[in-house]
Amino acid sequence: MKVRSSLKSLKSRHRDCKIVRRKGRVYVINKTDPRFKARQG
Repeated sequence: MKVRSSLKSLKSRHRDCKIVRRKGRVYVINKTDPRFKARQG
């Protein structure tokens, strides 16, 4: 999982990427291609 300051660019890399908020943190999750997982902050 990558840690990034901005997730907007990561979301546009794959069409299945979704931005999710969990426990005050912002995540990018992708069920079909898990290598795009990322966390902000």
